[in-house]
Parts: sequence; structure tokens; C-alpha cells
Amino acid sequence: MIPLRDEVPTRHFPIVTVILIAVNVLVYVYQFFLPDVQLNIMVYKWAYIPIEYTRFEQVYPELAVPFGLTVFTSMFLHGGFMHLAGNMLYLWIFGNNIEDQLGKIKFIIFYLVSGIAAVALFTAFDPSSEVPMIGASGAIAGVMGAYMVLFPNARIHTIIFLGFFIQAVRVPAKILLVFWFAMQIIFGLPSLMGPSQGGVAWFAHVGGFAFGWLYFKLTNKKPYNQYWND
Repeated sequence: MIPLRDEVPTRHFPIVTVILIAVNVLVYVYQFFLPDVQLNIMVYKWAYIPIEYTRFEQVYPELAVPFGLTVFTSMFLHGGFMHLAGNMLYLWIFGNNIEDQLGKIKFIIFYLVSGIAAVALFTAFDPSSEVPMIGASGAIAGVMGAYMVLFPNARIHTIIFLGFFIQAVRVPAKILLVFWFAMQIIFGLPSLMGPSQGGVAWFAHVGGFAFGWLYFKLTNKKPYNQYWND
């Protein structure tokens, strides 16, 4: 299933969501035009590498940056155009409404903390990994978890692939998001069988989503059954 848009209007222009998308796109454009050697240096310098945080040692000391910084910088790097496009699509669909509920400052804090929760769970499952982790997926998953609590019945315009057929449908957010969350766990299970070899950081998605869902559940946020109509 590929979501295209939701039907929940916003009261305010989602400036933080737009800025986050713009920064991610600009960083990717910069990456795109780097020679391969320089691109590799950039990734290994600014990506999140679990072992550096579990053993407090730099994998590449010559590329070291202040401790803790890569937790945040890694959220703005992407491994390819489709990686970027998918993340930004999800951020736009779900982020604008969560920003509308939290406000600009709280939203950016929530987004970054979701990213921290994502790398924390990923590290818990693979603490010795030296493979760089990049992407905004974990932080965006936190936004999706929040949406699951606040707008479970919102209709999401979604493309569903049925063999050779493509069908556009309106799916309740809770169905789409539960399906998405289940897929992260199912696809992530094989990664528990041995050391990380790269690929998709499935349990980072799980960590981000779980944080976003729990935060809004524990702060007693109620689902919105009616949407803003100012």
C-alpha cells in the first residue's frame, strides 16, 4: 500500500514540516553531486553507527565529530532518491496534522526525540554494528505513531497493488498504519538472526512508531472524530 494523501485539514500552514522536507531534499541534492569517495566520507562522518555509542569508540577517528551529533545528522541523510521520496511523502501526509496539534516548537522536539527513540531500539538489537545508519524514517515513524492515536479513523487515499491490478482506495488510518507497523516487524525479524549487513533498519522504524504512539497514549490525547472546519 502506498498512501497519497489524507483528508484531515489543518488550521495553520505546516512550516516546520515544509522546512524539514526542504532540508532533507537540499542535503540529498548536495549528496547527489558529490564524487563517490567524498560521498562515502560524508556518510561515514555524519551517519549514526551503533558501536560508537555502545563502546564509546570511534570507528573512523579521522572523521570524528562531537559525541551525540550523528544521532541527529543521520536523520537528514538518505541512501537514494526512492529512500528520500518515500520518507518525504510520509512526512508530508502525516506530519502536517501532528504539527498542527503540537505547534511548531513542540513538533520539532517531538520529531527529533522520535528519531532518538528509533536509533535507541535499533542499537538495542544490534549494539556491535559498524554499519552506518541514515534516513529520516525513524523520526517519521514517530509522527505516524502519533497520527495513529489522534486520527485513527481519518481516511487515507491509498494505492493498493493486487497482482497486475492497481486500485485506488480510501483506507482508515488505523488499518494502513497497523499494516505498515506489522510489516516492519515481519521484515525485521530475519535481521535478529545475525550481525547486521546493512539494508533497511526495520527496528528503527518500530522504535520511532512505538515512541510516538506511547507518547500520545500516555499524555491522554484523545482521537479526533471531527476535523477542523474553521
